Amino acid sequence: MTKDPIVATLPGTRTDVLKLLVKHRITGMPVVRRDGALAGFVARAHIFAKPEEEQLAMVMARDHPAIEDGATLTEAATVLVEMDVSYLPVVRKGKLVGIITPVDILKILAKMSEETPVEQLIRQPCVAVHVNTPINVASEIMRHGRVTAAPVLGDDGHLAGLVTDRDVFALSRVNGTVVQRELGIAADEDAWAWEGLRNVMRLYWEEKKIDLPRSPVKEIMSKPVTVFRKTSASEAARIMVKNDFGQLPVVDSTDRLVAMLYELDLLWVLARRG
Repeated sequence: MTKDPIVATLPGTRTDVLKLLVKHRITGMPVVRRDGALAGFVARAHIFAKPEEEQLAMVMARDHPAIEDGATLTEAATVLVEMDVSYLPVVRKGKLVGIITPVDILKILAKMSEETPVEQLIRQPCVAVHVNTPINVASEIMRHGRVTAAPVLGDDGHLAGLVTDRDVFALSRVNGTVVQRELGIAADEDAWAWEGLRNVMRLYWEEKKIDLPRSPVKEIMSKPVTVFRKTSASEAARIMVKNDFGQLPVVDSTDRLVAMLYELDLLWVLARRG
């Protein structure tokens, strides 16, 4: 686990959380009371769901799962997978002592010799778009599909690229200073890291009802790193950890898209051992 994680404290505000998300380049954090007791969790999704609510107590999730610090690796992986969460607070007698993310466990899996092929670990349908899909439409497709990245297919039906929600809401399209001010996160500190600001760009676009560009998604997509059906779980974990990826397209020998593999999919290898 990561000890002494970044936290939000009650009572607090949405603006407090946004500042922390941007400054530390993270997408969520535990919420604690003044005595260090875990009270809940707050992430981008919670803020997006209640964009008009300012009080942290009304935005955060009080029922977010947590785990005792004496739990096993298998138990932690099982909770992450079964509860479909990317952050798992670690507590000791109700007090927050750390946090675990899928990446923490993937680093261990990457050092193992787990030969289970990734095709056995895929858990959800693949949400893809075409190279000429307008950016605004691609954003809606990802939102309805509840994914943060989508493979992009060419006219031949083969994988041509990958687009993420961060690509869609890239800082190049909006002045970062304006976003800071209008979301209430401007402060007399060092300039916020642009990489961190990208974590809250979607909120700005949705609150201000700004129309996304109609230009084709091929203009913002990136060239993806891929794996094959028979790639081992440990090898896929190594690729994700090395490149700081949260997902990998799975292709066949002709580069035809098979599926998308996510961090939590790989954790099934450890979770099912329980």
